[in-house]
Amino acid sequence: MTEETLDSRLRSAVRARDAETVRALLEEGADPNTVDADAGCAPVLCVAVAAYDAAVAEVLVEGRADPDRVLPDGTTPLWRAVDGGSPAVFAAVLGKEPRLRMPEEGRERLLTLARGWYETGAAEGLRRRAGAPGQVGVVDTVRVQDGEYEWVEQVSLGGHVVRAGHGAILTSLEWAFRVLTPVDELIGRAVDPPHEDHVNWSSVCSILTQRRSFETWSAVVAHRHDSDLVHRRFVLDVVRLRSLMYFDGPSHEKREGDFLAAWAAEEPDSGLLAKVLDLYTEYTHQDQEAIGLRYADHPDPRVRREVPYAFPTYGVPLTPAARAALLTLTRDPDVGVRVAACEAGMRDDDLLPEITRTLLLLAEDPDPDARSAAATTLAGSRIRTPAVSDALVALLAHTDQLVRLEAAYGLALRDDPRTGEAIDRVGPLGAGFEDDQRAGALRSWQWGKRT
Repeated sequence: MTEETLDSRLRSAVRARDAETVRALLEEGADPNTVDADAGCAPVLCVAVAAYDAAVAEVLVEGRADPDRVLPDGTTPLWRAVDGGSPAVFAAVLGKEPRLRMPEEGRERLLTLARGWYETGAAEGLRRRAGAPGQVGVVDTVRVQDGEYEWVEQVSLGGHVVRAGHGAILTSLEWAFRVLTPVDELIGRAVDPPHEDHVNWSSVCSILTQRRSFETWSAVVAHRHDSDLVHRRFVLDVVRLRSLMYFDGPSHEKREGDFLAAWAAEEPDSGLLAKVLDLYTEYTHQDQEAIGLRYADHPDPRVRREVPYAFPTYGVPLTPAARAALLTLTRDPDVGVRVAACEAGMRDDDLLPEITRTLLLLAEDPDPDARSAAATTLAGSRIRTPAVSDALVALLAHTDQLVRLEAAYGLALRDDPRTGEAIDRVGPLGAGFEDDQRAGALRSWQWGKRT
């Protein structure tokens, strides 16, 4: 295939948003900096940027498309990515070591561009660009997905379009250029708007997690005392992400465990308290049982659902107080609380009879969600009584295939003679179950019966 043909096909693949074909053509030798006459002779990377196609932009940059190539209008593909306001596209185009490869003047230019858009606002910035500054109600705003999980507003005016992710882009640019923006300023960006899935929130959360100094940690956690619930929710997201990304040994666990213990003892909002407890009980901390007992009769079931996980049941016997609290929670009016208490107390021999009774009642509950929870908990449990096997068979009548799968899985683990029939009642499993432990157990059971 000639170079001209490769480049022509590359232009078509970029316009078609076909990232896999773009990758294949680059591997065959297509020029990643190919220009597209239909796009004003701009490089194909700019075509992807204008289309908000982060996947194709990423493949092109990985294939050595130049994000810093100066275009006839004085911009660059990276400049256009910042200007467009999509953090996902910006991240795809940023490339490696931007602080080292770009002169200070170029870095300041990008920072000024992102800051100007953020401070002006996407709608007003677009009005000014279209020659209609200050006019109200002439822009069209919709929420669009940007990246795998986040969303951002997309603003349109006439033929002009921009996404309002410049706060997230500014945050990421500052970190890429090692500009240590004050934590309070970053948190102010994160909570505007106050939504965990907005690009501003996720970007600031990620950057603050990467800034691992004690000064940053102290400034972040100080917002735990903020009167604004949104600030406190943001702090918890940062702490949760840190717990997933980094673990520096016992000192790390103690510092964050102490912090979460103090927070759990004081948080006034029930919904946030439940989330604090959820994260806190993932740590090993000396105050866990005391905090669990403190909230065992909390009026909000979301809080009570977290209490059972404060009581250690692996390798450490339950104290009489913890056992009594779990026993009470197995009779809680809330299904989720009862299930959590059963799961947490399953290893305690003294609690097992009551746990068994609770789960068998849930398996017959009129609420399909209650029966689903019972199926999940009973299937892999150590309870091997005939009554449990019979309950699993009855759960095969559930309309949800995943519940039927759980029930059949539990029967296979028990080598129940009704497992073959149960597998038939599960029905064909579609794509996505190739590595599913439950589906694997059913296949192993069938194989064992054939040999």
